[in-house]
Amino acid sequence: MDRLLKDYSYYLKVERAMSHNTVEAYLSDLQEFFSITGLSPKDVSPDSIMTCLGGLSVSERTQARMLSALRSFFGWMQLEGEREDNPAEHVDFPKIGRYLPSVLSVGEVDAIMKSVDLSAPSGLRDRAILEVLYGCGLRVSELTSLRISDIFLGEGFVRVTGKGDKQRVVPIGESAEQAVRAYMEVRPEPQPKAEDILFLGKSGNALSRVSIFNLVKKQAMIAGIHKEISPHTFRHSFATHLIENGADLRVVQEMLGHESILTTEIYTHIDASTWQRSILENHPDR
Repeated sequence: MDRLLKDYSYYLKVERAMSHNTVEAYLSDLQEFFSITGLSPKDVSPDSIMTCLGGLSVSERTQARMLSALRSFFGWMQLEGEREDNPAEHVDFPKIGRYLPSVLSVGEVDAIMKSVDLSAPSGLRDRAILEVLYGCGLRVSELTSLRISDIFLGEGFVRVTGKGDKQRVVPIGESAEQAVRAYMEVRPEPQPKAEDILFLGKSGNALSRVSIFNLVKKQAMIAGIHKEISPHTFRHSFATHLIENGADLRVVQEMLGHESILTTEIYTHIDASTWQRSILENHPDR
């Protein structure tokens, strides 16, 4: 089992060029499945998959994610000649309602930005992080790996390396540009491995994903915003505000690095739900 998972992990990273986070998620789901069932990969059947997924006290979305991992894994076993069939192909995905992520209003984004104390170097860094998260619509992994050599402030764009090491170019707005310039003046001395990394901690090393999550939650609390938010909320808000202001869906797709435009279309539904809620809240017959 350990050998199979190690070889499968290599296949995902090298041949499929999947991101580290995606690979870890797939492996985690597979380890949980085999731990629960106690089966060897060659003994898994469609019935055993349905029994396992049906017995999990998790959401349909989590079940669907685990099923995706299983389909990928057994598909790889077929390619390697380890199995003749893919038992997960015979299991239907659970029906999942369209997920509408939480978004911030323009006023809430502004309040969070203004809540940062700019009197300290760490404050200048934190403000730049938040401005880039929102102004460029980055994933948190894209932000933590962003390099100085990827920033073209004079030309007004950022080169982003996203999922599957695919690169895209995203415009950087004036607020984010000014915040990055201010931070660069106080950026700490980097450690050798982090010399080109843009955002650093006090020790001169790259920031972790967890530190960005903590920063976002801290500043939201200071700003008096009680929504359940994460760094990804800024990405959702970035896309939603672009759609609300008339941006072309294909352009937003390119800026977010979505492989399919169907993923980007979620933000048209968010926009619709926003004005529907506004009407219902203000209608005289409510």
